[in-house]
Amino acid sequence: MANKQPFRQGEKILFGIFGAFLVLAIIGYVALEIVRLSSPEPLFEVKTHYNLSDVGQRGSALFRQSQCTSCHRAMRNGTNMGLSLDGVGSKRSVDWLEQFLTNPEAVYPSVTIDHGLGKEAGYVMEMDRNDLHAIAVFLSELRSDQGSASSPLPPEGRSAFIDSMVKMWAPESWKEKYQDVREREGGIAAEGRDPPPEVQP
Repeated sequence: MANKQPFRQGEKILFGIFGAFLVLAIIGYVALEIVRLSSPEPLFEVKTHYNLSDVGQRGSALFRQSQCTSCHRAMRNGTNMGLSLDGVGSKRSVDWLEQFLTNPEAVYPSVTIDHGLGKEAGYVMEMDRNDLHAIAVFLSELRSDQGSASSPLPPEGRSAFIDSMVKMWAPESWKEKYQDVREREGGIAAEGRDPPPEVQP
C-alpha cells in the first residue's frame, strides 16, 4: 500500500482560499435570508401586478392544481426551473397563450423544451379546453409595470445610463431611422400597447 503524500504548500494555500470563499458564501447567504425573512418590505421593488377576473381566479387555481408551479413562477410563487410568467400578460394576448397551451410548437418561434407531444409538460395539451382557456386568461392578467424586465417600455423619464448607452453604441443610421419611445408623446404608454418593432420618424 502506497504511503499518502502530504499536501504541498501551494495545494494547502489553494484549499485554504477555496474554504474561505465557501465559508464567506455560506455566511452571506444566511445573512441575506435572515434580512429577507425579517424585513417588513420586499428587498427588491416589485414591478409586476395582477388584478384577476373570476375566470382568472379559476385559472390561477388550475395553474397550481396542474403543478405548473413545479417549473414556473407566477404571482411571485413557484420555482424558477422554467420561465417566470409574472408580467407575461404584457407580452402575450389571451389568444396567443391559449394557442400555446393547446399546440405550443405551432405558435412558438423555436422548438420548446418541455411543452409539446411526448415532453414533460405535454399533459397540458390534453387538458380540458375550458380549463386551458381559464389558465390563459389568468396568465394574460399577470401584467408588468413600465420599466420592469418584462415590460416593452423603459422606465418613465430620462435615464442617464440609457442615454449614455444609446450615445455610445447606437449607430447614427439608427438615430435617423428610429424614434426613442420615451420621446413619443405618451401614445404607447397611455394606450398600454406594445411598441411596434420599427417606428419611422
